[in-house]
Amino acid sequence: MSRRRSAGSLRRRLMVRLALMLSLLLVLAAISAYWNARNAADTAYDRSLLSSARSIAERLFDAEGRLSVEVPYIALDNFAYDITGRLYYQVLDRQGLSVSGYEDLPAPPQGTPMTSDYPALARFYDGHYRGAQVRLVSLLQPVRIGDEHGMAEIRVAETLNAREGMARSLLHRSLINLGVLSISALLLVWLTVNAALGPLRRVKEEVAGRRSDDLSPISTEGLQREISPLVDAINHFTSQLKDNFERQRDFIAEASHELRTPLSALKARIEFGLRSTRPEQWHQALKDAERSTDRTIALANRLLSMARIERGARAVADGSAERIAMQPLVQEVAMAMVPLAYDRGVELALEVSQPFTVWGEPTLLQELLGNLIDNALAHTPVGGQVILRLAAGRFLEVEDTGPGIPEAERTRVFERFYRHGGEGSGLGLSIVGEICRAHRANISLEQGRLGGLLVRVRFPSEPGR
Repeated sequence: MSRRRSAGSLRRRLMVRLALMLSLLLVLAAISAYWNARNAADTAYDRSLLSSARSIAERLFDAEGRLSVEVPYIALDNFAYDITGRLYYQVLDRQGLSVSGYEDLPAPPQGTPMTSDYPALARFYDGHYRGAQVRLVSLLQPVRIGDEHGMAEIRVAETLNAREGMARSLLHRSLINLGVLSISALLLVWLTVNAALGPLRRVKEEVAGRRSDDLSPISTEGLQREISPLVDAINHFTSQLKDNFERQRDFIAEASHELRTPLSALKARIEFGLRSTRPEQWHQALKDAERSTDRTIALANRLLSMARIERGARAVADGSAERIAMQPLVQEVAMAMVPLAYDRGVELALEVSQPFTVWGEPTLLQELLGNLIDNALAHTPVGGQVILRLAAGRFLEVEDTGPGIPEAERTRVFERFYRHGGEGSGLGLSIVGEICRAHRANISLEQGRLGGLLVRVRFPSEPGR
């Protein structure tokens, strides 16, 4: 036998989803960490570039009417090569002529603003020099040559190797910290999920350890608010299931008792006939046996109807109902009952003031009409009248001219095997009540205008109206 595939472990699904969320957060955090590290590296190295430019500006002097600079050999060596990259510088006089350093360093692009991060007339910008990307600073330094004043420009450039190395180092440390934090978070989440699923395990163990006939409620003590509604729903379902089992058990017990009596009477009449030696006693025994057989058959048919009603009610509840026009259905059942009404000397009539349709199961509705008409014919004297009506408000009415039912007994007649007046099987109106419940229809018993019993069934509105 094939088994339905499981939806998987709730713990695994929670852990996978949390791991995906943490992975996404880790990626976003890594991107943010990289940009933060790059910004930190840029800030640190920009400050270093400015400091180098200032150190050169401090060594500017007037050499007989010309701007000159003294950069020690060790400073030149540092500017020529750094541990992680190359450094370049250039000094320009007031006229923009190169005084010292590399003559082809790129100038600041047009419109490059002065920095507001430092108290200096400096501009930072990116450029390309000798096949490599570089970061540059242009520092304007006031100078006096002879009697003239002006601005000298010091440019310092640095390849990006050192910055990228520092950014990678900062990112590496950040990723290690984020990884440790993520692993710790996953471990805490795993422990938290296990603790949160503890009540579910308890419920599972409690249900798994029960006997098949134990339908008592599951305890909700200690359960979280999110789990309690699920357990309450299970308890509600098992309560309904328990009620159904109890009704079926009571029905089987009552049916066994009801069938035992007519069958015992039938056997007694047959035995009496077998012991008799007179033909007229045989004939009477056969007639009595025939009546007992008829009653037994009628009771058996009612019991089978109850089984059909339960199956039909499940079909209606499962959404298998169909749209049924009541007028043709009532006409069909009424025509089938005309011979029985004629044999009993009762007039059977149909009045339709407003036809309507209902959503239901046609076999059950035919059973409903048949039982109502049969019950009315059984209690209507010869020469009486039974009227079927389809009235406004989605009412189905069956009225007779019989003696009616006392008000005190009108609720009990829907109980199984309750016989009003000591006649019948006691299942007719019980079947009617079950069919009405299956179709969510309301049924009431009233005193009719003709003096007899008026049965009114009101069907609910159609879906979507």
